[in-house]
Amino acid sequence: MRGQDPWKTPDPLGEALHFLRMTGAFYCRSELSEPWGLGMPQMEDCLWFHVVTTGRCRLAVDGAPPRSLVPGEFALVPHGLGHTLSSDAESSVDAPIVYDIPHDYVSDRYAVIRHGGGGVSTTMVCGAVRLDHPSAVQLIRSLPPLIVVESAPAPHLSWMHSTLGLVADEASALRPGGEAVITRLSDILVIQALRSWIEHDPAAESGWPGALRDPGVGPALALLHSDPEKQWTVASLATEVSMSRSAFSARFTSMVGESPMRYLARWRMQTAHDMLRSGDVTVSESARRCGYESEAAFARAFKRTIGVPPGSVRKRVELSMRP
Repeated sequence: MRGQDPWKTPDPLGEALHFLRMTGAFYCRSELSEPWGLGMPQMEDCLWFHVVTTGRCRLAVDGAPPRSLVPGEFALVPHGLGHTLSSDAESSVDAPIVYDIPHDYVSDRYAVIRHGGGGVSTTMVCGAVRLDHPSAVQLIRSLPPLIVVESAPAPHLSWMHSTLGLVADEASALRPGGEAVITRLSDILVIQALRSWIEHDPAAESGWPGALRDPGVGPALALLHSDPEKQWTVASLATEVSMSRSAFSARFTSMVGESPMRYLARWRMQTAHDMLRSGDVTVSESARRCGYESEAAFARAFKRTIGVPPGSVRKRVELSMRP
């Protein structure tokens, strides 16, 4: 059952990565020739990723300096922001949106596109994946506008570079089942890139990723995530992590950006929304699992946080499951 997970971990950072359940929204293999430019549209709640398998490209996204990508590198645009890929800066101006270019669909979510002026060639694998679980969404919100895993050798990146090599090999010529291999490898690359950023980028030491690793706040977050139905108080959380009530509350609020109880209330509703969208539980069951004895009180809190009644989420799921 999706609402309960048998593989819970006491490591809050590991838990965030564990819940990176990805739904592929769009994957494509791009065969490009200079001059060329592609516009990637904004996609809400999605991460864009790009792998250059031959040649090179220029990536430009608001909030980060333009980057040149070469084979062996992996680029992640975590917030689904619109951005451009091109052979050069001039070609990025008025670049057509990728969806407006003719596609050869290999499957319902994987396509091959061919575009450009006939010059030097570049091939890429691009995609957009959607993350649903609230722990994953919270992690993604804390990321910078662009993450690039570079091709320079490093021990902690050896597995990732091996995966990139497999993607390049599969993209060189589509064989039977090749699109399935590429999409699954791409999902692994997304997780590897996020893990690398969390473990090695100084920016990950602050904000929500930093809170997950904090010796006091991190265990408290793990408790709230794993047991949201419990009637937690600031005092009981502080006792669990061996801190005074005032010190714990101040540190939690400073690192997470909101008070423990406000965070818990929002986490409960996000978790309930995830459960209801999965179709595994009823509204009353999701209310109980989030610590509410009154379904009416739960419904009011849900609508206040999510914006729609819980029954409407459940109803949409039921309608989508009908033949």
